Amino acid sequence: MSLQIKPLADRVLVKPAPAEEKTLSGIIIPDTAKEKPQRGEVVAAGPGKKDEPTTVKIGDTVLYGKYSGTEISYEGVDYLIMRESDILAIL
Repeated sequence: MSLQIKPLADRVLVKPAPAEEKTLSGIIIPDTAKEKPQRGEVVAAGPGKKDEPTTVKIGDTVLYGKYSGTEISYEGVDYLIMRESDILAIL
C-alpha cells in the first residue's frame, strides 16, 4: 500500500483499530454506545524534530489518549494524525 500522506516533524499517522462490537461476556454494543478506540497502527511517521528523532515506526501498534489527534479521511479510510508525544505506549 502506497500512502501519499507524509507527516511532518514529530507527527504520526495512525489507523485506529475498529470499535468493539460486543463485550467480553457477549453483549452486543449498539453504535450509539461504542467508545472511540484508543489503539491503532502507525501507517506513516515524520522524521522527528531536529534533536529528537521519531521513535515509533510504521507497523507499530500504539495506545493514545481518547481525544488525541485530528481525524482525517483519505480515500475513504479514516485516520488520526497526532504528535508523537500524544502516544502513550507501543504495544
